[in-house]
Amino acid sequence: MSVRGLLRDGQFGFRPKQSTALQLARLVERVSRKFGEKRITGAVFLDLAKAFDTVWVPGLLYKLTNVNLSSYLVKVSSSYLNGRTFEASFQTATSTSRRVRAGVAQGGIISPVLFSLYVNDMPSPSRHVELALYADGTANIATSLQPTLLVK
Repeated sequence: MSVRGLLRDGQFGFRPKQSTALQLARLVERVSRKFGEKRITGAVFLDLAKAFDTVWVPGLLYKLTNVNLSSYLVKVSSSYLNGRTFEASFQTATSTSRRVRAGVAQGGIISPVLFSLYVNDMPSPSRHVELALYADGTANIATSLQPTLLVK
């Protein structure tokens, strides 16, 4: 873990010196190394659709409290996340204002960090599987000598 233990080391989204290209390079290096050891590699890639829009705000605030984040930062985060509204407009017509029920603001400067903290407690895979996270994407990478074991 890094950043005061808040984000796991495998999280490469929205962090200095940990880009998409570096995460991809890690994957290529692992596949190449295991190929040299006569092992096969399989991966499952997951991309969360509308990830920022699906964050359960009370759950995120609970997690922020649980990681011993300063109470004033939890309160600021709560203020940032709660009470948001939206309207839709087309030409001269505008809808009524509606409350945003879930999610973190798209384009918000702190939103990527809040999302990363929200998914940070994703269960760790077994010792034969590596979890690679990048923002709203996840890869589970496994290696084995036998294809049947790899699939399991």
